[in-house]
Amino acid sequence: MIYGRFVVLLLVSSLCPLVMATELELEYKSFYSHVRKLDKEQMDRLQFSFGLQHIETGQLCEINSARISTQKKQIPIEVSSEHRFNLPKERALRLADAKVILQLVESTDKCDMSVQLETKSDELKNVYSQQDLISLFEQYAAFFEDMGGFLSFMMPSVSGLVFHFEEGEYQALSDGLVISNGRLEISEEVISNINGLNLDQKPLRITALTQSL
Repeated sequence: MIYGRFVVLLLVSSLCPLVMATELELEYKSFYSHVRKLDKEQMDRLQFSFGLQHIETGQLCEINSARISTQKKQIPIEVSSEHRFNLPKERALRLADAKVILQLVESTDKCDMSVQLETKSDELKNVYSQQDLISLFEQYAAFFEDMGGFLSFMMPSVSGLVFHFEEGEYQALSDGLVISNGRLEISEEVISNINGLNLDQKPLRITALTQSL
């Protein structure tokens, strides 16, 4: 789930491509200005995941490779099987006027930036205590509250968590919870009343369940 249309639009507007070809060059500082928003203890279990969404199909554009480029070095970036990537928060890269260079299969004029707020990979496991779930919920709530500020009435509110699995996955769990079509949605109310969560397989990612105000 993309964490909020309003925030995403702000980010997309600042990430204008410099090269219109199969190689896409973006300013690292545009990413940095947003990644640094998570540099707080109450959000230290979250990260931004970036990708490019095809404007016609809605699917993520295929990224063959990605790297951070400076005058002195080239830093490879790992790209997931879902064609998303994460970036480090390094002030030195911003000062070095670093670029993020993506090698794409599709033409760049067919792909728009897609940004997703999710938990870090070390939060993906089989067993979650109730405190784990409460902590993740509170981290998402802290982010949206922090981003809202005086425009909080325009931001969605966090109503729970969404665990993502392989598309089509179905499994009945305890406490009336069900993984349906690869999604397990757990509301704030359920989180406050269950002892924890036991899963047969690790989720691919965890995002916030939101609702518009």
